[in-house]
Amino acid sequence: MASLFPPPRVPLRRERWDTPDGDFIDVDFCGDPGARSQLVLFHGLEGNSDSHYARAIAGHAVKRGWRLAIPHFRGCSGEPNRTRRAYHSGDTEEIDWMLKRLGGARSGPVYAMGVSLGGNVLLKWLGERGDAARKLVRRAGAVSAPLDFAAAGDALDRGMNRVLYVRHFLSTMKPKALAKLEVFPDLFDKEKLNAARTFREFDDLVTAPLHGFRDTDHYWGAAACGPYLEHIRVPTLVLNARNDPFLPERDLLRAARKAAPCVVLEFPRTGGHAGFLAAPFPGNRDWLPRHLFDFLDL
Repeated sequence: MASLFPPPRVPLRRERWDTPDGDFIDVDFCGDPGARSQLVLFHGLEGNSDSHYARAIAGHAVKRGWRLAIPHFRGCSGEPNRTRRAYHSGDTEEIDWMLKRLGGARSGPVYAMGVSLGGNVLLKWLGERGDAARKLVRRAGAVSAPLDFAAAGDALDRGMNRVLYVRHFLSTMKPKALAKLEVFPDLFDKEKLNAARTFREFDDLVTAPLHGFRDTDHYWGAAACGPYLEHIRVPTLVLNARNDPFLPERDLLRAARKAAPCVVLEFPRTGGHAGFLAAPFPGNRDWLPRHLFDFLDL
């Protein structure tokens, strides 16, 4: 997913916001605070403002004279959050609150972008809000969003994906869950958590019950953004590679078949998951942020 040489970091300014339920999130900013245009970037699963795509987008935002805000989902900014809950792929109420606060501070709509999990939540929010979303977001983009969340979860839990990706994600998700269990001992069974080897097992034990879902199937079905694409009313770019190991091509095409006219679907043959590296080897990340900003800046 990442190139051999990640993009350079840009200076970031961090703000801590208290949430309405007594928790907090950390938001990193870069660029001119007085810039005409502000982009909000929602990161992917276990991502943060130091993720390779966030670095690339941040560098491009500064070059273009934009202000960039990167809100961290709860527990992703380097410090455990305070409450029993964490974050999940359908957490539209959380980003609704974030966008209202960011947009209110700017006295006008912002631009929004999400990568992977962040793209899924953003697309779902855009579809849920319909015309109302236009009051907060001018244009939007989603990169490598799992449009069919259940198909993506099943694909990741099979074969080499389980070895290459699930093991990587669980290496940070399980320690976070265990740390939360120290504070809230009644959340779940510690032995079952230690034994979890798949996303399905982890979500059934932790993510689903922590956020009000019956089980993994209920969570994966309710979180999917695909059914909401036809209700989006904000000009939105949906960029997914057909060779993304996180979502088989057949499921990608099926999930996107009813997208609204304002949704621009781009499904290039290659690009992997949030990759889209440009030549020469080992690849650079200029193409993706440039392409995204070209769409947003129309």
